Amino acid sequence: MRTYEVLFILSPQVPEEEATTLITEFRGVAEKSGAVLKGEEPWGRRRLAYPIEKFNDGHYHLFVFESDGSLAELDRRMRISDRVLRHMIVRTDLDHKRADKLARKNPKKERVRPLPASLTTPQASAPASVSAAPEAEPQTAAPADAENA
Repeated sequence: MRTYEVLFILSPQVPEEEATTLITEFRGVAEKSGAVLKGEEPWGRRRLAYPIEKFNDGHYHLFVFESDGSLAELDRRMRISDRVLRHMIVRTDLDHKRADKLARKNPKKERVRPLPASLTTPQASAPASVSAAPEAEPQTAAPADAENA
C-alpha cells in the first residue's frame, strides 16, 4: 500500500458550508478510486507565505490516504476547481521505507561511558570506612616539546 498526503488551500472567500461540501467531495473522489482515508486534519485559516491570486489567507486542509493506485482523478479535480488556490499530493511511504532501512542498517548502539581512572584503580591510602568519592586531582600533561627544549 502506498501512503499519500494531500494538502490543499481553499480560497478565503469560500463560505463554510461550501468548504465542507468541497472537502467531502474530494474525500469521496479519492475513496472511489480505492484509497482509504487514514487521517484528516483541518488546519484552519492561515496566512500564506506569498499572495496567491491577490489573497493573503487561505483555508488549509490535510488528508492522509493509503492506496494501491494513484490519486490522478483527485489531482485533476483539484486542478480544475477555482476554489482551490494550491494543492499538493505527496507519496510518503518511500520516506518511511528509507527511514526503516537506515534504522535497521545503523541501530542505535548503547553508549557506555568509561569510568574515570581515579575510580577504577584501588586506593590503598584511603580508609576503609569512608565510602565517599575520592577527591579528583588535576592532572597536568607536559607538552611533548618540553623534553626536547
